[in-house]
Amino acid sequence: MREVYLDYSATTPVKKEVLDAMLPYFTEKFGNPSSLYRTGTDSKDAITAARRQIADLIGAHEREIYFTSGGTEADNWAILSSAKARLKKGNHIITSAIEHHAILHTCEYLEKNGYEVTYLPVDHNGQIDLQELEASINDRTTLISIMYANNEVGSIQPIKAIADIAKKHDLLFHTDAVQALGNMAINVKELGVDMMSLSAHKIYGPKGIGALYIRKGLMIPNLLHGGAQENNKRAGTENLTGIIGFGKAAELAGRDIENHIKNISKLRDYFINELFDKIDGLEINGGMDSRLPGNVNIAFQGVEGEALLLYMDVRGISASTGSACSSATFSASHVLKALGHPLERVYCSIRFTVGDFTTREDIDYVVAELVAMVNKFRAFSPLYEKKGS
Repeated sequence: MREVYLDYSATTPVKKEVLDAMLPYFTEKFGNPSSLYRTGTDSKDAITAARRQIADLIGAHEREIYFTSGGTEADNWAILSSAKARLKKGNHIITSAIEHHAILHTCEYLEKNGYEVTYLPVDHNGQIDLQELEASINDRTTLISIMYANNEVGSIQPIKAIADIAKKHDLLFHTDAVQALGNMAINVKELGVDMMSLSAHKIYGPKGIGALYIRKGLMIPNLLHGGAQENNKRAGTENLTGIIGFGKAAELAGRDIENHIKNISKLRDYFINELFDKIDGLEINGGMDSRLPGNVNIAFQGVEGEALLLYMDVRGISASTGSACSSATFSASHVLKALGHPLERVYCSIRFTVGDFTTREDIDYVVAELVAMVNKFRAFSPLYEKKGS
């Protein structure tokens, strides 16, 4: 039986080059970066180099990169600290209905503490309406937070246009770019964003390390308090090995990003074409015009997604029904519901994401297995028989 991993949006394997870069910092180069002796200063220099590698990937200055424990902490820091910093101006935040739960749950927390939050709807392609965004701004608005690319359907938002609107109204703008990083060219200066959340484990780096880009000159309160690490902005002994791995992963991601996007897009399109050629009753969730290169989110009419997911696991195929942070609960995807799809379609949907280690042979195996699985499930599905009658 073949083992095929098709959940690169959930996490990615650590590349060998990344692991090789990390290993010395577990043993002979283990010094605390805050120490004054050589092993400590060597570690500090290595962190500076990694910070520069990440900054280069997004067109930032190295001193604008602040390391965190991951994308969730970066999102929390951006939202909570910005809301606190501008409370005298107002208590209104604008986000979208399809954000990652790290944003949505943070906003819900703020609502319980007296803040107002507008959750912008999206169209069937997963796009917000810029006119509706601007119309939602009032004299109490202080922050806009819209994700760069969605983790479930891969929809890419017009970040520069959103940043222009935020600047026009003197608002802070944060974007969660965890899914976009490494899958599209990013330049924070050209985009005009104030803050951007990043994570290593989506770009073949280690888990447990992320970063928040904070535009030079922007002052927001600390989320954590303690030591003077991260230029006095984020206390706690640095995750040295994680930072080294993040830096190397960022270097690799930026080395040939155009070919990466081209190759992954071709593989995604091949997968979609093969599925539609061999299985009827399929629907793609989200638009194809502005979508992450590796994302394939498909509804299999008449087949329960959870059952299909579990059966695929038996056949060595790893996929997802949605966000990795919520799929274990088997709850209906808030993203697919926000796209306006009925629950019947939501519960029939599976997210596949291809990556650097996916091959055409992997895709062929998955398609063949899906043909057999879908036919088997539909044979016992009165729902699908009804649709076909």
